[in-house]
Amino acid sequence: MKPSFDALGVSPDLVRALAPITNPFPIQALTIPDALDGRDICGKAKTGSGKTLAFGLPMLQRLSADADAGASSPSTKTSTKTSGRPRGLVMVPTRELARQVADVLRPLGEALGLSLATIYGGTGMDTQIKSLHRPIDIVVATPGRLIDLHQRGDLHLDTIEILVLDEADRMADMGFLPPVEWVLRRLPMPHQTMLFSATLDGEIDYLVRHYLTDPALHDVVEPVGTISEMEHRFLAVHQMDKVKVAAKVAQASPRTLLFTRTKRGADTLTKNLQREGLKVAAIHGDLPQKLRERALADFMSGKLPVLVATDVAARGIHVEGIDVVIHYDPPEDPKTYLHRSGRTARAGEEGLVVTLVLWDQRLEIEKMQRRLGITQPVIEVFSNDPRLQDLRTLSPTASVA
Repeated sequence: MKPSFDALGVSPDLVRALAPITNPFPIQALTIPDALDGRDICGKAKTGSGKTLAFGLPMLQRLSADADAGASSPSTKTSTKTSGRPRGLVMVPTRELARQVADVLRPLGEALGLSLATIYGGTGMDTQIKSLHRPIDIVVATPGRLIDLHQRGDLHLDTIEILVLDEADRMADMGFLPPVEWVLRRLPMPHQTMLFSATLDGEIDYLVRHYLTDPALHDVVEPVGTISEMEHRFLAVHQMDKVKVAAKVAQASPRTLLFTRTKRGADTLTKNLQREGLKVAAIHGDLPQKLRERALADFMSGKLPVLVATDVAARGIHVEGIDVVIHYDPPEDPKTYLHRSGRTARAGEEGLVVTLVLWDQRLEIEKMQRRLGITQPVIEVFSNDPRLQDLRTLSPTASVA
């Protein structure tokens, strides 16, 4: 029998605000009790496993309890909520993830009387500065913009009681650990730290050892299960026919996400797919923030059936119900394959992952397959192949080693 949020110690106000969500995900069931006790948390869990509520509910509840205690004491009341001095800080690698985390936490915080601001780069500072000049409880931020506003004197770190590092491995991949450490060294002690990451080796292990105190370790990563829940297809294509093959696969699916290695490649593919009659948009770092947000919102709502993304931009995409992931440009390594492919087959659902392979990429793809334990032929196809309408019929003997 699955535990309820109430049984985990979540307050009645938050349980009501969560409705109709009643059953915690595994990472939530494991981490929430320890986090509510104030322990440092080290959570190992893949993208889409429910980490936002795993750290968000304890953070909101503990900050709300502190605020209530402060309100009951006239001597401390003014310190519970101060302009530019949040008590909770969530650091994330991308602006898209910052927005998504804020979208989940803001209504829950409002149910407890807590306010939240979102801080990220790629857009003007004025609105964000104004949000910090009001009394604020929690800030969700990307590292670079956080440091910019701190150095300007608009955001202070001396009142932080709870810190969350979300998707720490991706922050490491994107070169953000130096600014993350810059922030960590300026936080007051003691404070509670919750770190969530898909991997805990290398630089992440260093963070855990140097900045967490006796953390409760919870591991919910299931890489073999994730791979086995996906159906994998590797298609040998010809350069002149590659766009048409991708278009045929996307046309047969309600919601398709395509990956390219470069921003220019994403723009080129988007234009070529539009010429094939698809409704498609791209997201990457060179696009204005409003265009990125609009494309992602349309993709999430179902208005836009096809989205093209670079690896970095896609790290903030947490969208349920993606039917097909297409590696238009094959990933550089198994880790990237898993990160990209993990956008489908989420929450126990099946998903289809398609990799388009040119003649000179085949050896590297076969090497990657062996490292991932995927037994799957690379099959030559052309855009007029009727099997592209249902790729599950293409290779019925495929299996996971």
